[in-house]
Amino acid sequence: MSRHPLTSNRRWRLTVYGLAALVLMPIAVILLSWQSVDNQIWSHLLQTQLWRLVTNTVVLVLGVGVGVTLLGVSLAWLVSLCEFPGRRWLDWALMLPFAIPAYVLAFVMIGLLDFSGPVQSLMREWLGPQAGLPPIRSTGGVIGVLVLVFYPYVYLLARSAFLAQGRGLMEASRILGMTPWKAFWRVALPMARPAIGAGVALAIMETLADFGAVSVFNFDTFTTAIYKTWYGFYSLSTATQLASVLLLFVVLALFAERRAQGSKRFPGADKPRQGVLYRLSGPKAWLATGYCLLILAIAFVIPLTQLIFWLFEGGLQELDQRYLRLIRNTLILGAIAAFITVLGATLLVLGRRLQPSRRVKSAVSVANLGYALPGSVLAVGIMFAFSFLDNQLLIPLRQWLGNDAAGPLLMGSLFALLLAYLIRFMAVAYGPLDTSLARIRPSLPEAAQSLGQSGFAVFWRVYLPLLLPGVLSAALLVFVDVLKEMPATLLMRPFGWDTLAVRIHGLTVEGQWARASLPALTLVVVGLLPVIILIRRSGRSVHNG
Repeated sequence: MSRHPLTSNRRWRLTVYGLAALVLMPIAVILLSWQSVDNQIWSHLLQTQLWRLVTNTVVLVLGVGVGVTLLGVSLAWLVSLCEFPGRRWLDWALMLPFAIPAYVLAFVMIGLLDFSGPVQSLMREWLGPQAGLPPIRSTGGVIGVLVLVFYPYVYLLARSAFLAQGRGLMEASRILGMTPWKAFWRVALPMARPAIGAGVALAIMETLADFGAVSVFNFDTFTTAIYKTWYGFYSLSTATQLASVLLLFVVLALFAERRAQGSKRFPGADKPRQGVLYRLSGPKAWLATGYCLLILAIAFVIPLTQLIFWLFEGGLQELDQRYLRLIRNTLILGAIAAFITVLGATLLVLGRRLQPSRRVKSAVSVANLGYALPGSVLAVGIMFAFSFLDNQLLIPLRQWLGNDAAGPLLMGSLFALLLAYLIRFMAVAYGPLDTSLARIRPSLPEAAQSLGQSGFAVFWRVYLPLLLPGVLSAALLVFVDVLKEMPATLLMRPFGWDTLAVRIHGLTVEGQWARASLPALTLVVVGLLPVIILIRRSGRSVHNG
């Protein structure tokens, strides 16, 4: 049996193990942070904040979980199984809210719906001084915004599950006399439940990781508490311990997501269905169209329109040298992070292909856990570890070498921030690369070896050209995610390395909605690029009737 041209290099296994160790490092540091506890700070937290943090987190998770389920499943059911006016373009348009970061939608909604905002001002002018809406700065307001941002996770997975259900089972339910509603509850929904569960778990993990939206609403969660403890009490160790509590919630969400994925295949599934099953007519058809349009308008069209209005109202004053520096910093960070993250993910997919042992596969799974870690958790874990290395090793070493004014070398460095990006977005890059590698038959590199090509030449001439589409998709996805990442960048950026996301946070804290419109619009436009790729990929599997 011929040997694969690259398997002779056993360093593949060490590389995979090393990448897995990078992901485990901040987790281990966070768990070990309890060796030293600041009793005074913890006493204050227990008396004033901790119960509220836990309650807010539980309420937020439950509210968003229920909301994204209802919204995502109902929209997916309509566009995948029913025919109504506008279905074909609404099918992809309902993915557009993916392009709007949660913190952008948060400040737009507050700017629109707050007591002094244009909507309530008009209501009082037209309907009298007592007219108004429930306060947007509330628990319900936070939940509503996060549901509108994260429902596409459930929508995409549920839609794919409904489309994959065979026509035979659904038609059998109709022959047995089931109404569309009963067929949905008894046949379609149970078959799609694993995919829906995975989508809900992803939305919950994003909710736990969110910092920007909850800070705009001044809604205390563990992410905001970590930030306030670090910068308010100047206690990195206590912030790290708070991160360990948040990590418990993340582990539960990750466990639920893995359980859902583990059972995503429903026994007895038929061939993929061709065409729609229910053709709506009359009021039902227009109600379906109106419902989809309403969600699209609230989650994407109205926020985008408001941002454009604010841009011309006062946002253009941000277009100066400082904005150009923000663009430069953001693009440089995104480009470097995309390069090193795609490189790391490429090593992972090749290591799994070339050394397919159980240990290597387990290490790859561990290396891809970073997507579940909130940016704030990663930030405090990495900075706590680097603070220890600086104070216990690097600073004494540099002083011993004669540099008496030696300061921290790793803390607050660009390297620390890039490491956080690498850990957090490795799984984002891994998916497209793994898909591309799966299309490369093992016989191709073996044929190259038989022609006398070395291991590196096989990679350069065979693997890389065939992996290139996946490399480009992975780089774009990571690039955009880095541009939108707020908590890790806000907590770890080196001095002078403000980004668009950091600038949005600074302006929204001051209530400068119009001035925040320019960087926000920039992120929305850039965020549309991966959404377009997602729509194109999704369109290949849609069977229009």
